[in-house]
Amino acid sequence: MPDEKELAEEAAEDRTVALLQDMVLDSDGVQEFLDGLVTVASTAFTGAYGEVFCGVTLLRPDSMMTVASSSDQAKDMDEVQYGFNDGPCLRAAREGYTVHIPDFLTETRFPEYREAIASYGVRSALGIPIGLDAGASAGLDFYSTEANAFTETSIAVAEGFARDASKSLRLAVRIATLKDTTGHLKTAMESRTTIDLAVGVIMGQNRCSQDEAITILQSASSGRNVKLRDLAGDLLASLGQTGPVRTHFDG
Repeated sequence: MPDEKELAEEAAEDRTVALLQDMVLDSDGVQEFLDGLVTVASTAFTGAYGEVFCGVTLLRPDSMMTVASSSDQAKDMDEVQYGFNDGPCLRAAREGYTVHIPDFLTETRFPEYREAIASYGVRSALGIPIGLDAGASAGLDFYSTEANAFTETSIAVAEGFARDASKSLRLAVRIATLKDTTGHLKTAMESRTTIDLAVGVIMGQNRCSQDEAITILQSASSGRNVKLRDLAGDLLASLGQTGPVRTHFDG
């Protein structure tokens, strides 16, 4: 049976998962979710592990960029990695495994990078891969001002956090895509409604069929070099004006 410590860790993880899921559903977009994610991650580790900065790096075939950071320092730390095109987070994102730097002052990997990053007062770091769909990869970065800040237990917690973040980030991306698709659909439906109403007006004014009204509207759109929806909108708007209104379209 799990002991009290394990139960406490499981409860903390459940709370984190619930918090991330709430953030996804409450956020207006992926960026807002990511900003909340790194803030939660940084806050969770700061204290027992020194001052901890957190960021999310997104890699695509032709680019690398920090898409969220808990502070300007975190973004600066990521930029150092980009300058050398290597580092714990980039390697974690590219190769899909956790990269732990216990102490940059004694680290033998990344010789040039480690000297540069140590000059910023950072002593230890974690780079943890965040699983995404095909075509992109990401890493969750932790930087601490304390050497040997990340123990085996804290690394396991951070990896669990990244797994939960992966699920939530994928959901956030899908929700954003859905919102974007819904937005385009709504615009298209509004355009269609505007055009249909304008066609009805032209049918009434010209006592013609629907096809003839559409042809009249299209001819007017081409002749005036105005988008069909905009022309239809102008026609409908004119109906709300006072005084005589010319609504007859003759192309």
